[in-house]
Amino acid sequence: MDGVWYVAYGSNTEPGRLECYLRGGRPPGASRTYPGCRDGAAPRETRAVAVPGAVYFATRSPVWGGGRAFHDPYADGETTWARAHLVTAGQFCDIAAQEMYRDAGRDLDLAAVVREGRQVLGGGRYETVACLGFLAGRPMLTFTAPWRMGAVPWRAPSAAYLRCLARGLVGAGPWGAPAVAAYLAGRPGAAGHWTRGRVLDLLVRA
Repeated sequence: MDGVWYVAYGSNTEPGRLECYLRGGRPPGASRTYPGCRDGAAPRETRAVAVPGAVYFATRSPVWGGGRAFHDPYADGETTWARAHLVTAGQFCDIAAQEMYRDAGRDLDLAAVVREGRQVLGGGRYETVACLGFLAGRPMLTFTAPWRMGAVPWRAPSAAYLRCLARGLVGAGPWGAPAVAAYLAGRPGAAGHWTRGRVLDLLVRA
């Protein structure tokens, strides 16, 4: 498979954070050091994308504290703002392994994911790989949880985590800081705990 688009809707929207998954390292504000990919090269290209489905915050991140972002591709009438990184199939598999707290170096059957639309590899966190369509002839892949958005309690994200997401989305290009702040503050889990103004403050202090 000649490259895939890794659709990042969470902290890996931020290039410096993604670099730690690719080359290894510990991003600012995090409590975990990542081993990196077999191939630590930077993405060949990065594009801003809007894909169907909803982002919501749930469970508790041991890395950031607070809720972490998940994507429900079946949420009707919703759109997810994200960054699509063009990486090799092996890089995508290694990024996914690190998110699943598994050892990198094992290739997934991405052809099956593209053919079937999704593949559940486990019952938790980011152990479901999904195909969100195609961009420039290559599949757009991401990982999320196997459950639906309404099946788990929502949890507010931490300031450090939300700042990382906001910086990544603003840096993608088409969305300004006020729009990104409003978008994130309105996500289930963040809504009622974070406001547009408070998210904007995070960006100012970044």
